[in-house]
Amino acid sequence: MENTNGYEKPVTLKNILKFAVPTIAMTVFMSFYTMVDGLFVSNLIGTGALSAINLTAPLIQLVTAISTMLATGGSAVIMKKMGEQKTEEAKEDFTFLILVNVIVGIVMYAVGYLIMDSVFAGMHLSAEVEEYCVEYLSRYLVFTVPILLMNNFTLYMIASEKATLSLICSVTGGVLNMVLDYVFIAGFGMGIGGAAIATGMGYSVTAVVGCFIFSRKKSLLHFRKPAFRFRVLVNAAANGCSEMATALVTGIITMLFNWTMLHYVGEDGVAAVTIIMYMLMFASSLYTGYTYGIAPMVSYYYGEQNREKLKKLITVSLEVITGISLVTVAASFMLTRPLVSVFTRPENPVYDLAVTGNRICTIALFFIGFNIFASGMFTALSNGVVSAVLAFSRSFVFMLITMLVLPVILGVNGIWLATPAAEMMALVLSAFLFLKYRRKYGY
Repeated sequence: MENTNGYEKPVTLKNILKFAVPTIAMTVFMSFYTMVDGLFVSNLIGTGALSAINLTAPLIQLVTAISTMLATGGSAVIMKKMGEQKTEEAKEDFTFLILVNVIVGIVMYAVGYLIMDSVFAGMHLSAEVEEYCVEYLSRYLVFTVPILLMNNFTLYMIASEKATLSLICSVTGGVLNMVLDYVFIAGFGMGIGGAAIATGMGYSVTAVVGCFIFSRKKSLLHFRKPAFRFRVLVNAAANGCSEMATALVTGIITMLFNWTMLHYVGEDGVAAVTIIMYMLMFASSLYTGYTYGIAPMVSYYYGEQNREKLKKLITVSLEVITGISLVTVAASFMLTRPLVSVFTRPENPVYDLAVTGNRICTIALFFIGFNIFASGMFTALSNGVVSAVLAFSRSFVFMLITMLVLPVILGVNGIWLATPAAEMMALVLSAFLFLKYRRKYGY
């Protein structure tokens, strides 16, 4: 039973980090995919093209939302069955859910092309920025199926105790993305479309490797003849709906940010928002990576009803997240100007907007980690309803309230303050639900 040894070991910080460190590194490199596009696009093409990447984000987030739902929800369902020793059934369900991802990806690819032109035409953008948007998204959509598979295989590699392999795939994809960005944009003059193709090819690394790895019977999880259990799909979707809500409403809130910035500042404001989102995304990837890493452990211990291990795991995790929060806040404050200067020069009006905005938004890093962990924990405990309430409230309800109210009172600074205020409100809700369900799950 070599494949299950990782779950049978004592719950210590060292053993937890064996699961979490590879996934933290993995999510950090995954965050580079979009950041590298922004870096090359802003420096080699211009801030107008950088704005276009942010304007396409809501549609891209729709792809991410569906794949995240199936990946996180499916992983929790399957690892719970593994903990219950229903290994053959878990493998059948795993294969079934991967097939569902392929079908969903094909449908989303077709729908994306049908609605793309009308969506950007309705934004009343300058002709140049609208052209950038269409070019970037049209190339990106070609890789819809590999992107869905990448998100799923990433989590299933972690669950199969192949977190290191997942990390290697992410690093390889990130390096490939960086190299191809320069080759396609600077070398071949392919413009913003080249950046999209480079990103898609970087994502495809994990998809290709995953198809090979999970075809081997030596893997803890591997492909076998699927059983088409509709209930499994429903459970996976329900369990992962919180993560889907997070990704989906992130796109909606990004759109709201863009509209508000266009109203107060113009397209320079959208470029500044893009830079700050890159920085927040990078910091958030640390928390997301940690949560992804320990989620299979939570599901497994819950499945075998081992409350002692579950309690120790949650306690240590809260301590780790506290440490990460303090480090990221300090680093973000100290490195604001150097980080912003990577994307735009000080004489560009975008620079001052981004510096001011990042210093205000950094406050959110005190709260984001706990909110991400709370939502991910309840998903791993197969409580998709509570997880969805947390995710939807944090990503949409609270953000909508702060985005509508604070800019009216404080102007542009109110836009920047909206994220910290929403995250603080979400932390109160997370703490309440965490304490409410403590006795039920025994953590």
